[in-house]
Amino acid sequence: MWRNMMNRAIFLDRDGTINQDRGYIHKPSEFIFEYRAIEAISLLNQAGFIVIVVSNQAGIAHGHFSEQAVDCLHQWVSGQLALHGARIDAFYYCPHHPNGQSRYRTKCDCRKPAPGMLLRAAADFSIDLAASWMVGDHRSDMEAGTAAGVTPVFVLTGHGKQELPHIATSTRQAENLYEAVTKHILVLA
Repeated sequence: MWRNMMNRAIFLDRDGTINQDRGYIHKPSEFIFEYRAIEAISLLNQAGFIVIVVSNQAGIAHGHFSEQAVDCLHQWVSGQLALHGARIDAFYYCPHHPNGQSRYRTKCDCRKPAPGMLLRAAADFSIDLAASWMVGDHRSDMEAGTAAGVTPVFVLTGHGKQELPHIATSTRQAENLYEAVTKHILVLA
C-alpha cells in the first residue's frame, strides 16, 4: 500500500511521549496515554502522515520482560487507538543494551541515538525522511532524528524537563505530543 510513492512520516518515541513514562512498562495496566496523545495521533492520521513508533526497550535486554510482552502491549495500544479512530502504522523497538543479558548484550545500529529504526522504517514504507519528523522526550530521540535526516521536535513530557538542558536551543520544543503536532508539525509540514 505504501510502496508506490514517497511518504511523509512522524516517528514517535513511546514512553514519555505517547504514554507516561513509569519505568519498564510492558502491561496494559501500566500504560497511561499522555494528555491528548490519542487526539494528536488522530490528527496526524487525518493529515496523511504514516505514524511510526521507534522505542528503545532496554527492559528486554535486562530481563524484565520479553519481546512477546512488548508485542502484546503494542497490539493493545493499537486497539485503544482504534476505539478513537486513530492508528499507529508500525512499531519498531530496540531490544538491545550494551549491558544487557545474553543475545541482547550488544552495541547495535537500532538503539537510539543511532538512527537504525528510522532508516529501517523509511525503507519499509518508502518514507521521504526530509519531509518527516521525530518527536521525543530524550536527547537520544533528537539525535536519532537528526542522524536520519528528519526534523526533530522535543517534548517536555516524560524525561523532557530533565533532558532540556542537553537539547540545542534551536530544536523545536512543545509541552506535549499534542502541542508538537498542532504548533509545529501541522503548521510547518
